[in-house]
Formats: sequence, C-alpha cells, structure tokens
Amino acid sequence: MSDLDVVESNEAFAAQACAVTQLLELDPAKVNPNGSGISLGHPIGATGAVITVKALYELQRVNGRYALVTMCIGGGQGIAAVFENLRRG
Repeated sequence: MSDLDVVESNEAFAAQACAVTQLLELDPAKVNPNGSGISLGHPIGATGAVITVKALYELQRVNGRYALVTMCIGGGQGIAAVFENLRRG
C-alpha cells in the first residue's frame, strides 16, 4: 500500500472512509485528495468514471506512479483497479 501515490475511494459514510484509511495504513493526504462522494456528490451511473478520471489527473499532477480506485457496488459487491502512470518523468 505504501507504493500508492493516489487513492480514490468511493465511500457512502465518513466513518467507513476513516476506518479503511486507518486499518489499511493509508496516508490520509493521498486518499481522495480533491474531495469525495460525500463532499462532491454522487453522480448516479457515472461514479466510476468520475473517480477514475480524478485519480488519473491527480496521479499526473503529483507525478506519481500508482493510483488505486475503489468502488462499492450494490448488493455487497465491490471493485478496485490500480493504474500506473507510464509517462512519469
């Protein structure tokens, strides 16, 4: 987890986001650095696209290597993807 430069996590509740950040020992400054679903709203049907694009732009802005995007899906499912910045200078 220490290799991650950006983490975009779609959360439904602040307590859940805080617990995940703490239990996975993520750097809070790297988790949803430009706001999250709670502060920005939930674009139904486009959440995955929105947070993926946010992660990619932030990864480029900080010249980082890896970004993690996570989402919950109805019915108790979830998905995650790791993106690598190949243009890292």
